[in-house]
Amino acid sequence: MSAAAVKLPRSPGRRAALLFFRTPSGVVGLLLVLLVVGCALLAAFISPYDPVRYLPADRMQGPSLSHLLGTDLYGRDLLSRIIYGSRISLSVSVLSVSLALALGGLLGALAGYYLGWVDTLIMRLTDILLAFPAILLAIALLAFLGGGFWNLTLAIAVAFTAPFARVVRAAVLRSRDTMFVEASLSLGATDRRLLWRHVLPNSLGPVLVEVTLRLAYAILGEAALSFLGLGTQPPAPAWGQMIADGRPFLETNAWISVAPGLAIMLTVLGFNLLGDALRDALDPRLGR
Repeated sequence: MSAAAVKLPRSPGRRAALLFFRTPSGVVGLLLVLLVVGCALLAAFISPYDPVRYLPADRMQGPSLSHLLGTDLYGRDLLSRIIYGSRISLSVSVLSVSLALALGGLLGALAGYYLGWVDTLIMRLTDILLAFPAILLAIALLAFLGGGFWNLTLAIAVAFTAPFARVVRAAVLRSRDTMFVEASLSLGATDRRLLWRHVLPNSLGPVLVEVTLRLAYAILGEAALSFLGLGTQPPAPAWGQMIADGRPFLETNAWISVAPGLAIMLTVLGFNLLGDALRDALDPRLGR
């Protein structure tokens, strides 16, 4: 048999990529996420108007050629505010999820690797956090800290720390007793080396899926808290605050709230579809 006829096995990364791009919903989710990220990065170049500039003469206009999504109570262009609002939503979600992953990942890795009293202590702390609904915990923290971008980011990060600790702990438990970990341990590898070089890298699959889903939850949380007036303060173009601004005019000028609501829906849908597709692609039990 010639070398050309030998079919080499696919690497795990290539197999996962092929499975992902064979999933139509995953591709749609990826495109939606890339669209929102592109709007956030290129907002200064693609936004037709200044998002915070007051134009009283143009107030409460419907969709038109000059204002594709209309204007709000103060004459500000809704499309421009939605484009710039993507920066706030993505910044809060990425920063909060990163903080939650760093803290929750560290706690989960320690609990799953050492077990014993360390595991018991950390898991009871996460049980306390999980006893509160995430949105109520974030509201309580913001009531104590006050509103604003950074306090909002910190509140969402604290609310998401416990779920990340649970996911990382479960992933570490699956990896710590594998043969390659035991072989490294028998060769004298330290706990730190085992965690960072062997256990955690082989636990990235479920953690990556959890990250994409938590990004969607963080965007929803940011919008809900901004709607309540606890997030980024006006005149910053936060999507939740935009919905709140248009609430008194739902019967006459519904597009003021509908437009940012659609932006939130499509962004969250994109991350959810992306996370579902990644979960299926990274599942080693799927042999397609």
